[in-house]
Amino acid sequence: MSFRQKRTSKHPSAAYRQAPTRAAARPEQGPGKGTGALFLLATLGCLAALAGTYYFFVRTTTGQFIDESALVEAVELHGAAGKAATKLLDWLPALSVLIAAVVVLFVTVVRRRWAAAGIAVAACVGANLATQILKDLVPVRPYRGIETLEFNSLPSGHTTLAASAAAAVFLMVSPRWRPLAGYLGGSFAVATGVSTLINQWHRPADVVAAFLVVGAFMLPAGWLILRAGPRWNVWDGYGKHWAASRWWVALPVLTGLASAAVAAYSLLKIAPGPGQEASTSNYFWAGTSLIVIAGYLATVAGVWLFGSAARRRATARRR
Repeated sequence: MSFRQKRTSKHPSAAYRQAPTRAAARPEQGPGKGTGALFLLATLGCLAALAGTYYFFVRTTTGQFIDESALVEAVELHGAAGKAATKLLDWLPALSVLIAAVVVLFVTVVRRRWAAAGIAVAACVGANLATQILKDLVPVRPYRGIETLEFNSLPSGHTTLAASAAAAVFLMVSPRWRPLAGYLGGSFAVATGVSTLINQWHRPADVVAAFLVVGAFMLPAGWLILRAGPRWNVWDGYGKHWAASRWWVALPVLTGLASAAVAAYSLLKIAPGPGQEASTSNYFWAGTSLIVIAGYLATVAGVWLFGSAARRRATARRR
């Protein structure tokens, strides 16, 4: 018997004990499978919701009235809030591009995610171009008895810019950072949308349409990035890192529920009935709540979808 055979016979389970360690270094293949259909359904859902938003808020009398009333009532809050909104909107283009460029460039260079960067930037540019094209292609607002400006303002360009920049950052970071990036980016996009309403630049439907345009472009881009970078799109699940805490999902959910309560209360105050009030700000608060609900709903859905699609890191098994 040779010396090598003796060493092997003395330690018959050495290779067996090392096998789980090598398996732990590889991502499991199960968690990311079957999510392509979900990405497709989500993208089609964004397009359908975009068409529905346009039809109801632009083509119908009720939708025009609600949308325009929220814009008119924004005058009541155009004091200190209006000044702050104006400053945010003035700085928004440069701020959005700067934040997204720094994060995307840093992640690309340090982590060498060149393909992901190209896909994310292309989707970001595509969403903003589509917004400007839609503004020109969508017909002017038809007269439905509502006094309003006839030119088309749907979707909001400022909101598209903010939301697409935030989405590009979301796509580029590792899965464990996406819950935090989703919450911060979603909050930035929502704040931008509300600011355009306060500043009377856009109606609530314009902002919601911008969210949907961004979703229609960023969802396919995200699916491609997950396939182009399977090695780094791996995580341990919620709660394993502070940026992957479930609180970053719970906060937008709670905010959305609070906004839904505000919207319901505001609409009930102006609904036909014994307690009906002449609205001075109810439509504005309802419109603001619609923006918050749409923005945070997209945030939660995106974090959940990408969390489900990212592969789970394998754990060593003890026997």
